[in-house]
Amino acid sequence: MKPEVTAFFDDATNTISYVVKDPAGSSCAIIDSVLDFDYSSGRTDTRSADEVIQFVKDNNLTVEWLLESHVHADHLSAAPYIQEQVGGKIGIGDRIKIVQDTFGKVFNEGTEFQRDGSQFDQLFQEGDSFHIGQLRGDVLHTPGHTPACLTYVIGDAAFVGDTLFMPDFGTARCDFPGGSSETLYNSIQKILALPDDTRIFVGHDYKAPGRDEYAWETTVGEQKARNIHVGAGKDKDAFVKMRDERDATLAMPKLIIPSLQVNMRAGQMPPADEKGDVFLKVPVNKL
Repeated sequence: MKPEVTAFFDDATNTISYVVKDPAGSSCAIIDSVLDFDYSSGRTDTRSADEVIQFVKDNNLTVEWLLESHVHADHLSAAPYIQEQVGGKIGIGDRIKIVQDTFGKVFNEGTEFQRDGSQFDQLFQEGDSFHIGQLRGDVLHTPGHTPACLTYVIGDAAFVGDTLFMPDFGTARCDFPGGSSETLYNSIQKILALPDDTRIFVGHDYKAPGRDEYAWETTVGEQKARNIHVGAGKDKDAFVKMRDERDATLAMPKLIIPSLQVNMRAGQMPPADEKGDVFLKVPVNKL
């Protein structure tokens, strides 16, 4: 089946969120939603999520799933807010428990922070399947960028999160805790083993040099032929060397500190204090 895919581009974080609809009905899933966050003021806003919600309501859609490809380090998830407005179950990979353990220590969360993935409604494993109406989705575990990264293969479309970018931009960084360039290369081979005409929808786009427009849809065949990091048969050793050297030059994402604290909680803020105020922590010399 060919799902109907509607993309929503967030200029502030270069994130693409997707509404994926069963072509035979009104059921849909929302993938990688965005909660707007102004770091300088510490204020949140729901304008990006509201745009998605309005689209759902305008088209009389039923939200069955709110899917996260991984614990994002560059934007906050709006999944709980969207769930409150239009429903849906929040899903992520079961390796979220590794990520929670890692960053629970980084942010000194203490024993009250549950590291069992229980903040999410569904923890997916490799080979799991789910349905959006009559539309089947299959789960590929594609770690490397993070230990918990998933690719959702829904009909003829694969939603790869940060694992792959557009062919002229390459692949995800692997220098976060738990990341691995060797693991990423192996994960990408799983995606490239899908049929060549499989549509690939990426999680971010930054306009590669020489390209004037943002883009987010490509195919397995195009990635195999033209991806500047892994296409045209580039071998693992060359990829690992390139990726590790490149990652050593990259700055941390500007929203990594709030994003990790919120997203490892399925998009919820840390617990409020006795006055009802919410605070985020800034670990010094930890990232």
